[in-house]
Amino acid sequence: MNTISQLFNGLLGLGVEPKELTFLQISLRGIIVFGATLVMVRVSSKRSLAEKTAFDATLLVIIASVLARAINGSASFLPTLGAGFVLVLLHRFLAVAAYYSHGFGILIKGKAAVVVKNGKLQRKNMRINHISEHDLEEDMRLDASTEDLSKIKVARVERSGDISFIKTE
Repeated sequence: MNTISQLFNGLLGLGVEPKELTFLQISLRGIIVFGATLVMVRVSSKRSLAEKTAFDATLLVIIASVLARAINGSASFLPTLGAGFVLVLLHRFLAVAAYYSHGFGILIKGKAAVVVKNGKLQRKNMRINHISEHDLEEDMRLDASTEDLSKIKVARVERSGDISFIKTE
């Protein structure tokens, strides 16, 4: 068992200063982190990859930062992988809590805001969400296939930051 541990330590450069890691050691670390990340993504949810909300994007940024440390050796390898799994499980737990509690969901994911109602701009909500008239017009052309504001019954800045449009009939 000790021989296997020594082989594992040698191949991955465990306990070695980051600047002393070899190409092979960093490559092997990268392969293991890649595999572990695939498992983490499967444990997480498909939505976390879609970056639908700041809540989901935050997970991806932190996971990438943490796992990069495992590859480049700036943090202990196995504890860093473990921390990645803990973050994914935390994300999943918080997502489940948001599912059961609308208020908590708003707290961690945000809420939609109406920016057009019956063809009229809701300037206060546009200002709060940093949506200019030009931004809105661009999204109307791209997503609603219109330039006529009067044809928009409701437009919302969704929790994801996308703008959704419901046209008048």
